[in-house]
Amino acid sequence: MTRLSALVPVLAGPALLLAGCTEEPPEPDPVATTIPEDLRDSTPPQPADSGEEAQLGTPLAERVATIGLLNKRNNLSQELEMSPGESRRVGDVIVRLQTCERTAPWELPQEVGAFVQVLVLERGSQDNFRRIFSGWLFENAPSVNVVEHPIYDVWVKDCTMQFPGEGGESGEESDAEAEPEPAPAA
Repeated sequence: MTRLSALVPVLAGPALLLAGCTEEPPEPDPVATTIPEDLRDSTPPQPADSGEEAQLGTPLAERVATIGLLNKRNNLSQELEMSPGESRRVGDVIVRLQTCERTAPWELPQEVGAFVQVLVLERGSQDNFRRIFSGWLFENAPSVNVVEHPIYDVWVKDCTMQFPGEGGESGEESDAEAEPEPAPAA
């Protein structure tokens, strides 16, 4: 009986620690979202006037990229849906999307990429942003080009665009009808 009574405080310790974890985390402080005037984008890139653009896929102005942003200091991540030429400020970081691309469905390997610029507010400054990254980021090969920063991590998640011959739901239905149904097991 003395051994059992000695184990009770040892076994109760983890339960008491877990009991303190039931509170909801505090609401995060609001972050600055205005981009300084001198860092605002000029006019976004315009698609070519030739009919060639329509043959290549979705015009640049109609594409939408999903960019992941992680603040490693407070472990908050968010998805930014941006169009080419758009900038978004979240706290002390500005993410600019110049363009995004993905390979056509009939090409292999399937790749998704975006040309991104990342600017971070200098420590102790109110409006002095420094560019820490400018280049292509790839969804399937994030180690090819990495945003190296001690606080922020940025990566591409998707680029929404369509190619000629890609149908919406009607294309998926015709594929399903073309496949024969498996015979019932006897």
